[in-house]
Amino acid sequence: MVRTQVQIPGELYASAKKVAARREISLAELVRRGLEYMIAISVGDLTADEWTLPKARSLGGSDPFASPEWRSDIHLTGRRVAEKTVVYPSQPRKRRIRTK
Repeated sequence: MVRTQVQIPGELYASAKKVAARREISLAELVRRGLEYMIAISVGDLTADEWTLPKARSLGGSDPFASPEWRSDIHLTGRRVAEKTVVYPSQPRKRRIRTK
């Protein structure tokens, strides 16, 4: 194992110490796990030709695109492919100011 020194801001250090305490691990172990995670998700030195799109994970439910006729199936059955549309008010509500 290699010993090293790293300078981090005080707020980050305090937050990291709290996380390590909650997980009942040392700060060093928290830093090691964080580095391992960042390396695992990093594309690294791969060129565009070497990189491939990760395989999709199943999120449950049925696949609306499994049928070759998926376009007509969606229109005929009324199924939605996208998530529900969220409607936001066009203007923010005005605050009422109470007067005495």
